[in-house]
Amino acid sequence: MDFDVIIIGGGSAGYAAARTAQEAKAKVAIVDHGPLGGLCILKGCMPTKTILRSSDLMALQRRSQEFGLLPVEAKADLAAINDRKNRIIGEFTQYRVEQLQDPGFTLFEDFATFLSPHEIQVGNQTLNAKNFIIATGSKISEFPVPGLEESGYLTSDDALEMREAPKSLIVLGAGPVAVELAQFFSRIGVKVSLIQRSQQILSSGDEDLARVVEDRFREEGMDVYTGTKIFNVAKAGNERVLRFVHEDQEKTVRAEHILQALGRRPNTNGLNLESAGVETHMGRIVVNSEMRTGQPHIFAVGDVNGLHEIVHIAIEQGEIAAYNAVHPDQPPRQMDDRLKTSVVFTDPAVASVGLSEKECQARNIPYLTASYPFNDHGKSICLGETDGHVKLLCHPKTGEVIGAHIVGPEAGELIHQLITLMHFNGTVHDLVKIPHYHPTLSEIITYPAEDLIEQLSN
Repeated sequence: MDFDVIIIGGGSAGYAAARTAQEAKAKVAIVDHGPLGGLCILKGCMPTKTILRSSDLMALQRRSQEFGLLPVEAKADLAAINDRKNRIIGEFTQYRVEQLQDPGFTLFEDFATFLSPHEIQVGNQTLNAKNFIIATGSKISEFPVPGLEESGYLTSDDALEMREAPKSLIVLGAGPVAVELAQFFSRIGVKVSLIQRSQQILSSGDEDLARVVEDRFREEGMDVYTGTKIFNVAKAGNERVLRFVHEDQEKTVRAEHILQALGRRPNTNGLNLESAGVETHMGRIVVNSEMRTGQPHIFAVGDVNGLHEIVHIAIEQGEIAAYNAVHPDQPPRQMDDRLKTSVVFTDPAVASVGLSEKECQARNIPYLTASYPFNDHGKSICLGETDGHVKLLCHPKTGEVIGAHIVGPEAGELIHQLITLMHFNGTVHDLVKIPHYHPTLSEIITYPAEDLIEQLSN
């Protein structure tokens, strides 16, 4: 069977690629062994944000007296929380399945294995294509922590299906998945110990953002240990016992369960990439800015290329790959990281776009920066949401905004104002000129801009 484009994987990146290619009148096949839906819908973005809504409401209920309301005894029913999550995710999944079953595509619900650069085996069939787009996503990484495998542990997949909350939980790791789930369980009444190897949580970002979240975690009763070195894990009765070094002292923590949230890795198992002549590096499929591998007709998009484990970027990569695949005579489209964006849905949330201070310093990029705290901002004081700050980075001569970072209330929503500004290469002067309604959270963004304008004039 011959196709113009075969997409391997029907998640967010794969579906975006299939839709783009089909709109260009290409003959498209999608190969996905299932379950259909993709990581974001089934085990990632949507289920985690659904359950976080429940724990955020619990946290607000506990603060009722702060707002002049009678105290509320908030209790969580994890089974009911997951029932709500399952209903919502079921609706999302059904919609995605219907999209994949569109008659404009040929859907194969089976595994794909490359036989050659232009052939794959799917079940007992051999499929040929002019172009392939690999969008097989990622899977949970396994880390060699002594005794962890023998003692037993939970993954984020397991955590999303729990019907009864444990009394205590050790969370290994402090990336976005780890910190979101750690705060969720802490807020519904689980005693949580968070163990991080780096000197801060959310270690890929700037320290000033992470420290605000760490402080909130500790205020809410979570034990947070950063800069650790794990010795081993052992099982003692119904508990798991973790031994580690923290601040030059050996420590021990005990809990009913351990959540291993140390990250994910590209899912290339069974693809037989060697037969396709596709290069990998540390498990990631190597691609250029056009999303092409070393084989010009084979593309890789989303988590499997390891560039950014973020859904909207995976979708953009899928669209770029499909366009380049079906328009060989047109100038190729390329991925631009200038507006790379991330949001961590903790409370306070953390959102960033563009360059961080850490990146500027590592790459010797000159910049000016200014911050403004939420605890000196009218609307956030009214809301009782005063933790955190807004930070802007701009070019030291032109004032063009090259990075923006928010840790605080509604950070994931507020960051889009700055994404829009940066999309149009806006400056801090532009930002100050744009009207901002009072009182709103959004107007806080103008305050560091005013500071930067003053720095630019000196």
